[in-house]
Amino acid sequence: MTRVCDIRHVGYGVENLADEAAFYADVWGLERVFSNDGMAWFKAPGHDEHQVVRLRAADANRCDVIALAAETRADLDTLHARLAAAGTKGLTAPAALASPGGGTGFRFFSPDGLLFELSCDVARGARRDLARWEGVPVRISHIVLHSPDHKALARWFCDMLGFRVSDWLGDFMVFLRCDSAHHRIAILPGPPCLNHVAYDMLGIDDMMRGAHRLKQAGHDIRWGPGRHTAGNNTFSYFVTPGGFAVEYTSELEEVDFAGHQDRVLVPGPQVMDQWGIGVGGPQTMPHPHPNPGLFEGCPA
Repeated sequence: MTRVCDIRHVGYGVENLADEAAFYADVWGLERVFSNDGMAWFKAPGHDEHQVVRLRAADANRCDVIALAAETRADLDTLHARLAAAGTKGLTAPAALASPGGGTGFRFFSPDGLLFELSCDVARGARRDLARWEGVPVRISHIVLHSPDHKALARWFCDMLGFRVSDWLGDFMVFLRCDSAHHRIAILPGPPCLNHVAYDMLGIDDMMRGAHRLKQAGHDIRWGPGRHTAGNNTFSYFVTPGGFAVEYTSELEEVDFAGHQDRVLVPGPQVMDQWGIGVGGPQTMPHPHPNPGLFEGCPA
């Protein structure tokens, strides 16, 4: 089944563009991407994805768009036809993209009203081999969403975009894969919105070195350090000046995309965090609220 093959970037509208841009460039460890569109674009230094974050000035802090990748133009067209046949709201025709890196893509709304973009043939960006202890992101690891009908949204990702279920945490959190990573998307109950975006680090040492840099800049860990059971990845969660949750993670489990059998994990303290030594917990993270501008577009 034709499927999405990766995550490209997440676009945000923010009330204070300068503060949010400074956070990603000076604290989080991303690198600026040149553009002349009035928006701030950033890439992760350890991967050749052209950009991973887009920021624009807005009247409210919101998730603008989640950009995903198709491997080929044929895959892009197949996915577009599948979404069109299902009557997907806001579906645009494939067209040349004006964003840095170019490529061909289209936009559409999830059943909950979040805006997605799917593209192919985007130019590859510069990358470099990261050294241990740099403590900067390699790439986007995964994205977690809230949905008022999380089970239906999981089916939509599988039926429309080709994801597969990797694990359930009880019946309230589902982990979805589109490649060999245990999960690229996960979904929780709640109002339609973004929960957090996670970034892969080289390893535990780099996750901790990054956490140290954030602490020195006045951004304490909200939850962590710890290790989840679903995906077996380490975690440390933080919050940007605009109130968006972000995560440093490492050692996310690799699985066989075609053959992995999903499990149901019983929720509990040592399932949420196998180490059990960190600060905070889910209750210390930003409280979910409906994303502003549901079923509304945003600048391309």
